[in-house]
Amino acid sequence: MIDVEYVRMMARYSAWQNASLTNAAETLEDADRCKDRGAFFGSIQGTMNHLLWGDRIWMHRFAGTAKPNKEFIQESIGETDNWAKYRSAREEMDIVVSSWSLQLDPTWLAGELTWFSTAANRTICKPKQVLAVHFFNHGTHHRGQIHAMLTSAGGMPMDTDIPLLPD
Repeated sequence: MIDVEYVRMMARYSAWQNASLTNAAETLEDADRCKDRGAFFGSIQGTMNHLLWGDRIWMHRFAGTAKPNKEFIQESIGETDNWAKYRSAREEMDIVVSSWSLQLDPTWLAGELTWFSTAANRTICKPKQVLAVHFFNHGTHHRGQIHAMLTSAGGMPMDTDIPLLPD
């Protein structure tokens, strides 16, 4: 299905795109980042916080890193409480994901992971390959929402095409 090279490429892609969106969001006023724009997680910053929260919960499950600040998905929009904290936390999380990908043993991808999902309120067991794909797909999905909100607000994120990923 997938291999460690896929994981490494997607970790690089995610960090590249997170930086693009963060830099574009930086050009907006706090009120514009926090304005409810009708997205599932409301605002640009709320959606960015949810994505950070999601990355933290999956890295906790995958690599035993610290849990997110918020326990439940419904609270994820408040993962950080200001822009400076978000920016720093996003950069740190991208380093965590990159380091995890570079140290990933192919045998890890062949296993399964069992965890209790507070979102589903039950224990789930899935192949790690599927969960790794989900991890990156989740990020791409929410970054697409953020990209649309930023563009609408006058922000200028970079292109998102994987073939344009810098070496």
